[in-house]
Amino acid sequence: MSSKLKRKDSKKNKKFLFEEVIECLKNFGNKPLNYKQVSAQLGISDHGQKLMVRSILDDLAGKGLAEHVDRGKFRWKHALKTTSGNLEMITSGAAYFIPIEGNEGDVYIPANKLKGALHGDLVKIKSYKTRGGKRSEGEVLEIIKRSRTEVVGTLHNSGKNWFLIPDNSRFGTDLFIPNDAMKGATETDKVVVRIKEYPDGKNPVGEVIRVLGKAGEMDTEIHAILEEFGLPYEFPEEVVKESEQIPSKITDAEISKRRDFRKITTFTIDPFDAKDFDDALSIKKLPNNNWEIGVHIADVTHYLREGTGLDKEAYSRATSVYLVDRTVPMLPEVLSNELCSLKPNEDKLCFSAVFELDEEANVKSEWFGRTVIHSIRRFSYEEAQEILESGKGDLSNELLRLNTLAKKLRKERFRKGSIGFEKLEVKFNLDAKGNPLGVFFKQMKDSNQLIEDFMLLANKRVAMYMGKSGGEHGRPKAFVYRIHNSPDPEKMRMFSEFAGKFGYKINTKNDKAIAESLNKLMSDVKNKPEANAIELLAIRTIAKAVYSTQNIGHYGLGFEHYSHFTSPIRRYPDVMVHRLLDKKLRKDEKYPGENELEGKCKHSSEREKLASDAERSSIRYMQVKFMKDKVGQEFDGVVSGVTEFGIFVELTDSLVEGLIRLRDIESDQYFFEEESYRIVGRRTKRIITLGDKVRIEVKKADLPRKQLDFILLDEEPKRNTAKKGRSEPLPSPKKAEVKGTIKDEWGFEV
Repeated sequence: MSSKLKRKDSKKNKKFLFEEVIECLKNFGNKPLNYKQVSAQLGISDHGQKLMVRSILDDLAGKGLAEHVDRGKFRWKHALKTTSGNLEMITSGAAYFIPIEGNEGDVYIPANKLKGALHGDLVKIKSYKTRGGKRSEGEVLEIIKRSRTEVVGTLHNSGKNWFLIPDNSRFGTDLFIPNDAMKGATETDKVVVRIKEYPDGKNPVGEVIRVLGKAGEMDTEIHAILEEFGLPYEFPEEVVKESEQIPSKITDAEISKRRDFRKITTFTIDPFDAKDFDDALSIKKLPNNNWEIGVHIADVTHYLREGTGLDKEAYSRATSVYLVDRTVPMLPEVLSNELCSLKPNEDKLCFSAVFELDEEANVKSEWFGRTVIHSIRRFSYEEAQEILESGKGDLSNELLRLNTLAKKLRKERFRKGSIGFEKLEVKFNLDAKGNPLGVFFKQMKDSNQLIEDFMLLANKRVAMYMGKSGGEHGRPKAFVYRIHNSPDPEKMRMFSEFAGKFGYKINTKNDKAIAESLNKLMSDVKNKPEANAIELLAIRTIAKAVYSTQNIGHYGLGFEHYSHFTSPIRRYPDVMVHRLLDKKLRKDEKYPGENELEGKCKHSSEREKLASDAERSSIRYMQVKFMKDKVGQEFDGVVSGVTEFGIFVELTDSLVEGLIRLRDIESDQYFFEEESYRIVGRRTKRIITLGDKVRIEVKKADLPRKQLDFILLDEEPKRNTAKKGRSEPLPSPKKAEVKGTIKDEWGFEV
C-alpha cells in the first residue's frame, strides 16, 4: 500500500490499523520508517491515530516481527533473507547476486552495497523486496571466497602510479601495481597480475607475474583470453610424452574382441577444416528391407586409461576449446588427430551404437559395443550437401537414404516437443597471419542435420539403455545425463509479453504448449527485422543444459533420456559415458558412486561454460579487429540489447555487435524502462526497443577491451509488425512513464 488512503481522517480501530502498518512495512522492504512516515503512507493525520501507529511499531518490534533500526525507525524483519551465492558485475558498477541453491531469482546489489566484493566472488547477502515488491535487492554481508587471485589486463601509467585495466569490464575496478611489482612490464603490455591484498575502500593491490605481449596483437590477445578463463594453451611435457608412448598398432587380438564393420560402407562428414573425425556412419540394407545404421564413435577409452596422467589432464580440461583462429584440444594431437581420428582408408577402433530402422525410421532393434571400422570416404559438409542437392556423386544412394531416414527422425522429434533454434553462427575468413578478411555465416543444411539427427539418436538410445532398471533395489545405476530443465514460468511470462509487442502469441499453458509455440515463433520470425532479438531472448529464456546424474530429461530436445556419447575426443563426459556403458555391457558391478559422478558432472559443466565464454570472447575480439579500419563508416543494424547505460546494436550485414551509450545520444536524455525492455526520451518520448532497425556510425574500436562504440544516426527507429508484415513505428504509450533503473531482466552481456 504505497498510495495514501482517500479517507485520510477516518478513525481506524487498532486491529485494522495493525494490519495496515504491517503491510506498509512489507511494501518498503529494507527501508526503515518512523511512525510519522508510516502514518503519512496510510493517509493518517489524526494525532491520536499517529500515536497508535507508534504503539503498533513498538509492539511489532517486541514480538520480533519488526526491527528497530535507529532514531525511532523500523523495518519489517521477515523481509530480510540471508543466502549465499556468486556476484555478476555489470558495467554500472552494481551487480547481480546468483544464489547457489533455491528457486529464487537473481538479486540486484547496488554498487554502494557491495562492501568491496568483486565479479564472481562467493558472498553472503541479505535481501529484501523493493517498494511494490517487483524486484529483489540486497547488500553484501560477507565475502566468503574470492573468485580469483589472478587478473588479466593492460598496464596503464597515470603519472607516478601503475594500474592494471582488467580485460573483463565486469571485474569492477582497476588494480594498483606498485613500482617494485612491475617485473619489467611497460605501458600497454598485456599481463597477468596476482592480487596480493584488498584494502578497504581502495583498489586491490597486485603484482605482475606474466607478461603476455603488447595489447592488441593476435597471439597476445588469444593467450589473454585463455588466461582470463583459466584455460591452458599447452600440455604439460610429461602428458605429451605419455601420449606419444601409446602403441598405435591395432593387433589381431584386439580386433577379435570386436564386431567387425570393415566391409560395411562407412564414411565421415565433418567441417572442411576439421582435423579430428570422431564419428562415422555406416549403412547396410538388411534381407527384411530394413536398414542397419551404425553410429561409430572413436574408442577414446581404449587409449585413455583411467587414472593415468593423461586421463587426469583430460578431466581437468573437460572439453576442447574452439577459438576463432585455433583449437585448444582436450587430448594431445597424437590422440585427437591421429590414433582416435577416424581417417579414411585406415582401420580404426570404435565404440558403436547400431540400429535397425524400418522405412519410417522406427527403431526395430539396437546394439551397443566395441567395433573396428574402415572409412572409405571423408566428406566435408559442403561436399555432402552438393550430393544431396544434385543426387549425383560418391555414395549418393547411401547419402540420400540416410537423409530420408534423418528427416523422418527429425519430424518425429519435433512432433514430440523438440524445439528448433537456428541462430546463425558467425565465422571469419582469415589470412595467413590470422587477420580477418571477411565475415560469413554458418547455416544448418541437410548435410549438417543428417549427422545431427543420427548423433541425437545414438545419445538418446544410450541414455535410455543406461536408464533402465537393474541396479540396486531395481533402480538404474548412476549415469551421466545431459539434462535441460523446462522454462522458468516467470521468465517465460516476460518473454511472452515481449513477443506480444510484435504481434506473436506464446501459449504458456504447459511445457508442450510452450515448445509448440516456440517452434511456430521461430518459423514466423524468419527474415523479419526482429528475428535475431526474439531468437536471442528465447534462447536466454530457457535454462542451460548441464551434466548431472539426476535425470530430469532434456526439455529442449523433448527427450526423457539424453546423454553425450558421440564426442569423446572433445568432451570428457562422453568418456565417462563410454566407461559406464562398457561396465554395463560387461556386467561389471564396480560402478563409481553417485556422489563421485555428480562431482565430475558439475566440474564438466563449469568447464564447458568457461570454454563457451572464451569462444565468445575470441569472436568479440575478431569482430572488433574486423571493424578497426571502419571507424567513421555508417551501417544498418538492429537493436539487440537494451540496458540502463545504452543499447546494443547488431549490424545487419555482419552480425557484429556494438554499444550506443545513452550519454552519446545528444538530442535527448534517455532512460531505461525495466518492464518494457526499451529506452524512452524524457523530452521527446521517443522509444527505442529490441528489434528496432537503426542507422549507426562506428565511433570507436577498442581492441584491448574488445568493445565497439557506435553513434546513433537516426532516432526514428522502424519496427516490423508481424501481422502487417511492413515496417512502421509502434504507437507511443498514452503516457510514457520515464524511470531510471538498473535491472536487465534478460541478462545481456555487458
